[in-house]
Amino acid sequence: MIRAASLGIDINLFQYSQFLHSKGVNHRIIEESGQQVIWVSSDVEVQLVSGSLPVFLEQLASGALERAAPGKHSGNKFGTNWGTQFLNAMLRAFIASPVTLLLILACLLVAAVSLLGSEPGRVSFLFYPLIASDGLQALASDLDSPLVLLRTLTPMFLHFGELHLVFNMLWLWYFGKQLEAIQPTWVFLSLIILTSFISNTTQYLSIDYNNFGGVSGVVYGLVGYTWVIHTFMPRSYLLLNNSMFAFFIVAMVLMEIIASSWIATAAHVGGLLSGLLFGVVVVFYYRLILKRQIIGRSR
Repeated sequence: MIRAASLGIDINLFQYSQFLHSKGVNHRIIEESGQQVIWVSSDVEVQLVSGSLPVFLEQLASGALERAAPGKHSGNKFGTNWGTQFLNAMLRAFIASPVTLLLILACLLVAAVSLLGSEPGRVSFLFYPLIASDGLQALASDLDSPLVLLRTLTPMFLHFGELHLVFNMLWLWYFGKQLEAIQPTWVFLSLIILTSFISNTTQYLSIDYNNFGGVSGVVYGLVGYTWVIHTFMPRSYLLLNNSMFAFFIVAMVLMEIIASSWIATAAHVGGLLSGLLFGVVVVFYYRLILKRQIIGRSR
């Protein structure tokens, strides 16, 4: 991301952030060394901030913004009504995180059709293909068509129960929107495909049948990938510290101990390890080959 402006810590930028959201500007406001720093994604957005921020500060100094009721800034270009704000938010979410949002929508659609997994026959075509499971070599030889390869990914759309669905969607959105904001879409999509394939295949080989599903393997892949990037490239400003990473590891262990028959532990482990490996490769590429300290556009 690109540094667009820095201001004093005492300035309330909440309404200005709302204005940027209404314009579809993907941005972050982060405190650095006693200053509020506005980060954006492109040079065009830098120019928008350069032109609009002085206007905002002038209105703030004159009290024009403070006198207006929230959401009712009549004649004030920083205000917006709730309906427009909601539509802008949805459009902004799709523009900023198209892969994540489409994946969430696909999972919700499959959950509705299958009645949260209670009618698996309706979505049986999404289950992992029944191919050789007595070893990687035999399995690889059975991956002989694009359709079979595609079906190794589709179990991630399946969910069984409300808690399973809600938990996965929340964490998918939490990590997905961060990662899509800082790197090319094709890199994020490659991460999804890799972690989905490895987590699903690991689960299939470990239990020898295909009655499983969920995007939690991918979520654990995103956790592992995010942790590597956060640890070795902290200027990428991803929101995952060591305590949060430890929480996911402990949760995975507890789920295996308490509900191993209901939890796809092998998928979690496979997703986590593949995400960690993908993160190491990306860090190696950016730091040692590109000589950069951040993932995303140059500053």
